[in-house]
Amino acid sequence: MKTELPQITIGVDLGDKTHRYHVLDQAGNTVGSGILPNIRGGFDDLAEQYPGARVAMEVGTHSPWINEHLLGKGFEVHVANARKLRAIYENERKCDEFDAEMIARIARLDTKLLKPVTHISQEAMTDRLVLGAREQLVEARKSLIQSVRGSVKSLGYRIDTCSAACFGKKAKEVLGENGAAMRALGPMLAAIEEMSASIKELDGEIQRLGREEYEITKIFQQVTGVGPVTSLAYALAIEDPGRIGKTRDVGAYLGIVPKRDQSGDSDKSLGISKTGNGYVRKLLVQCAQYILGAHGPDCDLRRFGLKLAERGGKAAKKKAIVAVARKLAVLMLSLWKTGEDYDPDRTEKRREDKAARREDPNAGMELLRAA
Repeated sequence: MKTELPQITIGVDLGDKTHRYHVLDQAGNTVGSGILPNIRGGFDDLAEQYPGARVAMEVGTHSPWINEHLLGKGFEVHVANARKLRAIYENERKCDEFDAEMIARIARLDTKLLKPVTHISQEAMTDRLVLGAREQLVEARKSLIQSVRGSVKSLGYRIDTCSAACFGKKAKEVLGENGAAMRALGPMLAAIEEMSASIKELDGEIQRLGREEYEITKIFQQVTGVGPVTSLAYALAIEDPGRIGKTRDVGAYLGIVPKRDQSGDSDKSLGISKTGNGYVRKLLVQCAQYILGAHGPDCDLRRFGLKLAERGGKAAKKKAIVAVARKLAVLMLSLWKTGEDYDPDRTEKRREDKAARREDPNAGMELLRAA
């Protein structure tokens, strides 16, 4: 059965101040093009002129709110995965006008070629600002601490390892009566202490969001090593667990699966794809490092990772960490979909049950009769 082409297809190349658009009719002829201002009312004229048209754009900074705005105007909206559109970013005649036309022509033929992405809601994006602000402050504080440590070393001092929250106090104790050094580094130490206070305040807001708005985070935090930040970031990145059909697919959604480059007999071993939400991916890797670390709990995840790491070498340990991060992502989505509590020894118990059934085939039937 032949798929009917849309009456009108509009390709939009998003910019920071203006957007370039290109309009095609059902036969693929250009019927309009131009420039729109980057404001919410900028698409109103197109909505009146081409009601219900198919609109395609590349994912970007402005695509989340524009996508939601256009859906409200009655458009059929598709947000293209920019990493999949080689026809655009590898074109020798690349320009905004040509990009808009290329997006329109691809969307007119088959929207699956766009490898469309689904944005989370504006409410979830607003809540995610808290995580973004915290991450920026943590990175800025880390940079300042490293700068102070390097500076005091040049004066013959050394600040012992300590938490970021008490670094300012430690630094002042080390510098002691060195007034010149305190006058130079004092503003940096004050900034570090102020950042620590702000981070603590944001931590409280993250806990409030998890407690009041995203109750699923309580189940996520049953997994030792998963804290309020990771659980909330994961919940906001997925938002709707139903958008991912198979739980195993969440690894690809977050870019924690190996890339593939297979042709004929050649099938190269490559690193992970690193697509999707990089912040959540980093947090999951940090959780995996804790689970496999010296203080990690004895659980299925840890046993799985240690078994991979036993193959030896630094590369094996890195692969084990990534594998545990991927398995953790799948586990969290499974808990979300089923609503079950976390069992750290579920896999081990299944293995023991299978072994018992192999030794006594009638054991399973007796359990069923008892039930």
